[in-house]
Amino acid sequence: MPGGQNRFLSESLETRIRQFDISQKTLLIPVMAPFTGRLITASFRAFGVDAVLMETYKGLSLGKEFTSGKECFPCQVTLGDILHHLKMEKERLGASFTPERYVYFLPEADGPCRFGMYNKMHRLVLDQFEEYKEISITYLSSQNSYAATGILPNKQARRFRRLAYAATIIADVLDRIVWRVRPYERRAGMMDAFMEKALAAMASLVEASGADLNFTKLYALLEDVASNARSIIDDRKPRRPRIGIVGEIYLRSHPESNQDIIRLLEQFGGEVVTASIGEWINFISYDRARKLRRKWRTTLKNGDYGFLGDVSRQWIAQEIEKRYQAWRQEQIYHIALRRLDIQPDHSIASIERKLDNDRHFSFDVGTEAGLSIGGAIAYASEDCDGIINVFPFTCMPAAISSAVLKPLMNRMKIPYLDAPYDGTTQPNREAALRTFLYQTKQHLEQRRNGKAAK
Repeated sequence: MPGGQNRFLSESLETRIRQFDISQKTLLIPVMAPFTGRLITASFRAFGVDAVLMETYKGLSLGKEFTSGKECFPCQVTLGDILHHLKMEKERLGASFTPERYVYFLPEADGPCRFGMYNKMHRLVLDQFEEYKEISITYLSSQNSYAATGILPNKQARRFRRLAYAATIIADVLDRIVWRVRPYERRAGMMDAFMEKALAAMASLVEASGADLNFTKLYALLEDVASNARSIIDDRKPRRPRIGIVGEIYLRSHPESNQDIIRLLEQFGGEVVTASIGEWINFISYDRARKLRRKWRTTLKNGDYGFLGDVSRQWIAQEIEKRYQAWRQEQIYHIALRRLDIQPDHSIASIERKLDNDRHFSFDVGTEAGLSIGGAIAYASEDCDGIINVFPFTCMPAAISSAVLKPLMNRMKIPYLDAPYDGTTQPNREAALRTFLYQTKQHLEQRRNGKAAK
């Protein structure tokens, strides 16, 4: 590579992927979980940021055009989303299109997962277009538990994080309300129509009053949503086999990428619950606290007392954040559970205990594998009748999860299915899901008969 081009690429990665005050910019947000995306966008807007949730999956062909196929599938989807959105903006605005006003928001994570390199890859692609070179990329990072201090003024950053966390958990609860009610709705389509209005109302309320961190109004609306959703259930319909979905966070949460697996499973006779977005955020805080605890012990052992105070402050601050998240999440779920028996979320500590003192896996390895393995065992212990591991084709953490879960679920006599996706339509996918549902129905009958015998 010529020296000049090499220097440009290095400078682009350093200066155009960074954290800076986005208050006066248009923030472009890719969709992962639809409900979460709507409420996070509203959270940014509550603090004066011109945040836009981009359309998703419309530009997949563009994403594939500028990738080799060796990348993780979500990389292709998100790249296609930003390229499609910018293309539409250019066509809409014409000569008034100003790239400097846009900032592409793409969080990152450390560890072995390729997700940590998405924004670098996307930067290199955007630089291939002369008109997109001035579009910056910003991010929140798992290294500091997704703190917003780098992208909002200090006075707003902490408040934004509090609101965004609550909005994420509320979105998780709204998802679980849909999954609990839709298989038993009195008329087809009732739940989707109801939730679209409820979600729009919640997003408007977050944007209008969220910056005050007065959650009373949000909680009142959430309780009302859960109560009204309960009235949509036809109580004459018997409970279906319950299926727990684990796996890579993007694929399990993004309906277009997983070819609407939840609706398919409902169509074939199941009731589904998917690992939450809040689970990942809680895991990041939990894992950071573990690392700081280990760092504190090492510092104490080495007698580095000058550094010990700084490590202690970081550890205490992280423990406070972790406990705050647990309290806030429990509070939000409790409000909904007063009105509707949705699936509660798992605490990270309980998931780690399911790993049986690291016999199945260890959080020290990192990645989502620990959450998938521990979460699957938790679902199995909570009378789920089947487990599905959803992930991008070639995903390393998911391959680890599969290697552990397949024999483990077999020993537990729980139906298990791997569901990899890469954007293509597999001709045997529907047959595999139907077969899996048949197995879960058998498991449900055996479980009921076993309980009856007792």
